[in-house]
Amino acid sequence: MSRTLRTVLLVALTTVLLAAGLTGVVLWQNSYAIHEERVTVPAAGHRLPGVLATPVGKGPGPFPLVVLVHGDGEVDATHEGFYRPYWEAFARAGYASLSLDKPADWLGQSMDDRARETVDAIAWAAATRPEIDAARIGLWGASQAGWVLPKVVARAPAPGVRFVIAVGTAVNWERQGEYHLRAELRAAGADAERTAAALRTREQTLALLRRGATYEEYRASPGADRELTAERWSFISRNHTADATADLRAMPHVPVLLLSGADDRNVDGAETEAAYRTLLAPGTLTVRRYPGASHSLLRTAVERSSWRLTLTAVFAPRTLFPSGLLADQQRFLEELPR
Repeated sequence: MSRTLRTVLLVALTTVLLAAGLTGVVLWQNSYAIHEERVTVPAAGHRLPGVLATPVGKGPGPFPLVVLVHGDGEVDATHEGFYRPYWEAFARAGYASLSLDKPADWLGQSMDDRARETVDAIAWAAATRPEIDAARIGLWGASQAGWVLPKVVARAPAPGVRFVIAVGTAVNWERQGEYHLRAELRAAGADAERTAAALRTREQTLALLRRGATYEEYRASPGADRELTAERWSFISRNHTADATADLRAMPHVPVLLLSGADDRNVDGAETEAAYRTLLAPGTLTVRRYPGASHSLLRTAVERSSWRLTLTAVFAPRTLFPSGLLADQQRFLEELPR
C-alpha cells in the first residue's frame, strides 16, 4: 500500500470516527429521562395534537401533572424541542407534562378562548389518563400566557389548579407594549426625537384599536407597519385590552413561581413582580430573576448569536438556559404540599 493511499485512508477513518463521535454527543445530549406519548386532546372545539411526557424510572404513577400554556406565535407541542429540558426537570420532581399544538387558527383566539382550551386539556387529563393524579394538576405558562393562567385557575374543575409557574409574564397588554417599544429603541440607540416619534405613532395605533378601526383604516394610517397582516390586526384588536389584575386578585391560595430574565426587552419583570406581590395572597409567591437571561429565559449571549444558539441547541440544549432555572423549577415542584 502506497504512502499516499495510507494517508487518504487515515484521513477518511479519522473523519468517520469524528462524525460518529459528534453524532453520539448529539444523541446523548438530546436524550431525556422522559417517556413521550403522542396524544390528541379535544379542547375548545378543536382536536389538538400534543405530547404527554411522563417520568422514566419512577413507577407507573399516578403522577402529578404540569400543563403547558404557550406564549405568542405559532407553537407546536415541543416548541421545536425547546420544552424537553423543562419536561425532564419536571420529571425529576416526579411530574408528568402535557403540551398541545396551538390550533391553526390561533390568531382568531381571545385570551378567554385560550383559557377554555387549557381547562379542557386539564379535564381530559384528569378524566381519561389513569397515570395522572387528578388532584395534583398545575400550570406552566410563558409570556402571553400571563393573561391565561389566572383565568384557568378560576375556571378549572374541582379539585382545581394546585400551582402555577409563570415565565416572563406581564399584567397589562398596553403597558407591556410600551415597555417593549422603549426597550427596543434603547437597544437600537434611538435618540429622543426618534423615541418621541415612535411613541406618537404608537398612540395613534392605540386610538384606532380603541375605537374598533378596521384593518384597512389601520393600513391607511401614518406609520402603519406594512408587514402587519389583517389576521394579526384582528388578534391585537381582540386582545389589546387584556389585563390580569382582576383575575390575579381573585386567585385562591395557589403557590406561584414567577420567573423572569434580567435582560427581558419584552416584559418589565419588576412591574410584574410588584403587581403579583400586591395582588396574590400572602405567602403564595416565589420569585426568581436571572441575570444574563432574555425574555425567553435563554442565556442572552447565546440567544443573540445565531451560530451560538444553533450549536448550543444541537450539542448542549440544557445549557441554553441560565444557571439554576431548571433546578429552581424542579425544587419548586418537589416542595409543593402533597
